[in-house]
Amino acid sequence: MDSLEQINSKTRQAYNLVAQKYHDLFHNEMNEKEYDRKFLDSFISRFNKDSIILDAGCGPSGHVGRYVFDKGIQVIGVDISEKCVEMARHHNPYMRFEVGDITNLAFDDGSFEGIISYYSIIDTPKKYVHKIFSQFHRVLKPNGYLLIAVKAGTTEGYIYDLLGENVEIYMSLFSEEEISSYFEKARFLIEFIEKRNPYDFEISNERIFAIGKKL
Repeated sequence: MDSLEQINSKTRQAYNLVAQKYHDLFHNEMNEKEYDRKFLDSFISRFNKDSIILDAGCGPSGHVGRYVFDKGIQVIGVDISEKCVEMARHHNPYMRFEVGDITNLAFDDGSFEGIISYYSIIDTPKKYVHKIFSQFHRVLKPNGYLLIAVKAGTTEGYIYDLLGENVEIYMSLFSEEEISSYFEKARFLIEFIEKRNPYDFEISNERIFAIGKKL
């Protein structure tokens, strides 16, 4: 297997290439996903106007973080793709976005009250995902909250098509048991974990949603 650095480099290159297509397809998706809105609303209810949330893997639209921001909570978006960050800044000029690697976050310990990781761990091999959860735990304040969304399944490995573009990018699918294990090993108390069926317009995998509290 390639090193984590090589895998992350391929992820960066892939999203730099598909950033505009990704934005065109998904920037309004929250309007069509009632489950996701209610899930985010439940997460947001844990915070106040003085809280700061990290949108880890914000993508070119920054639309998940913007949904939270529009509820009156400060959000900082981070993405490994320079093109995604450039576009997110353009589409959300009132928000802050930084280029960064979620396996090695450039933030001080205890910087955030909450973290949203919406499909951002799926481009990392399962054997390295614990590094991401460790980083999330580190940058959260005591009693901070972590939200995870992933696609359900059992497989992992490189795929060679992303939104119709010929790229090489790693893809991991997870079970509820695996996600629960990552939370527990990183010293989070799981408060919520649930699957939902895909919407008609989504890729056919079920989705897993989870929230944990830092211990």
